[in-house]
Amino acid sequence: MTNEQRIVLVTGAGSGIGRATARAFAEQGARVVAVGRGRGRLEATADQHKGIDVLVGDVAVDGGPEWIVAAVTERYGRLDVLVNNAAVVRSSPLGQLRREAVAEQLATNLVGPAMLTSAALPLLAAARGVVVNVSTSIGQRGWPGSSVYAATKAGLDTLTRSWAVELAPQGVRVVAVAPGAIETPIVRDLGPEQLAALRARQLAHTPAGRLGRPREVAWAITQLADPAAEFVTGVVLPVDGGAVVA
Repeated sequence: MTNEQRIVLVTGAGSGIGRATARAFAEQGARVVAVGRGRGRLEATADQHKGIDVLVGDVAVDGGPEWIVAAVTERYGRLDVLVNNAAVVRSSPLGQLRREAVAEQLATNLVGPAMLTSAALPLLAAARGVVVNVSTSIGQRGWPGSSVYAATKAGLDTLTRSWAVELAPQGVRVVAVAPGAIETPIVRDLGPEQLAALRARQLAHTPAGRLGRPREVAWAITQLADPAAEFVTGVVLPVDGGAVVA
């Protein structure tokens, strides 16, 4: 399949990496289904970008993944690329964990991608498609204060490798990108002082000396999903300015 013919589903497409990824695929000529919980943010993603369709949905709710896949099936009848990007961060030190915050992160960051990929598998197998999971480089190292978030992403890395082996006989590739410190609104729940401290800590661990940009992660996602990368599967690619190897 060429880029112009592909149907691409991107979750968490209302901001940050998801928005940049939806636009990057659309600029290649793909038809993109931008999924998220806020219609206004999704419409902002699609604004002036031909080829992006908005679909309001939530991968974290019971039946949400199946509903999303049913909508894509009804509209297009196929799916070539699934980008599992939706995620939430609820930073908290260990002694202050709240059960609802832990459950929310597990539901969105780990259970949601698993159920969505499972529901989409018939379409992906028919298209010999690609799954791209958006992980994080902090899943590969200690990250105090966000241990549950890091654990969910480390779990997503494991799913990536396991699915790559399991789905290879069906012609489905599974890959992941592991962003480092990226300038996105995912940590918008932090106060100004907390955010400044987080950014300082991230920069101290980033040899490149700056925050990454969403479009740089989107570039990696589109490259891994490209038909020319058909021999690449099971990889978790850091896009983190060297943070993992520092």
